[in-house]
Amino acid sequence: MRNLLNFISFGFIKRFFVVLILFSIFIFISAISYVDAVSEDIEKSVFRLHVIANSDSKEDQNLKYIVRDGILDYINKLSANCSSKEEVILLANENKEELYNIAKKIIEENGYNYDVNISIGNFEFPTKTYGDISFPAGNYDALRVEIGEAKGQNWWCVMFPPLCFVDVTSGIVPDESKQTIKDNLSNEEYDLISDSNSPDIKFKFSLIEFFKEINFAKASN
Repeated sequence: MRNLLNFISFGFIKRFFVVLILFSIFIFISAISYVDAVSEDIEKSVFRLHVIANSDSKEDQNLKYIVRDGILDYINKLSANCSSKEEVILLANENKEELYNIAKKIIEENGYNYDVNISIGNFEFPTKTYGDISFPAGNYDALRVEIGEAKGQNWWCVMFPPLCFVDVTSGIVPDESKQTIKDNLSNEEYDLISDSNSPDIKFKFSLIEFFKEINFAKASN
């Protein structure tokens, strides 16, 4: 009788662990699917600007900001009537040579002979906060400006929706920009990047960060 009970107990424990493993696999796959879907929608909703300085010297970092301002001023005027990310990307591609000329002129006017590389593509970005909006790490479409050897610190912003001129110290993104983001995302996705006070939202944002870090680690190996 004892042997029978032991056999039954062992069988129950074995089945329990099999079910537990299968359930864990299901949860893991569901989490990955959720992260992939949400990340893809968020990444597709924005067009970013990425400016890389020649070096980390004070002079090169200052030059980076001057080039940034010149690029932003031109793009802002060029895309003033754009209502979608695709329109801004199209205009940036069509005016790529002019963007190069603007950056190159600024560099020369400030006494440097650095070359500059202008590229538009899909690039890896870390988590970044603009005022009260946070974008998780991921691969985003962006206009990249590389000054000289491009070995200095980076500067990021979002050109569409227009968040580049957000005063980060105020912690507030204009309602118009928020509405543009909201129009391109589901309610949950918008809450994910805009509501940092909810424990549930914090957990989901952390979940996305966790799996993104795993993906980035695999990609770099």
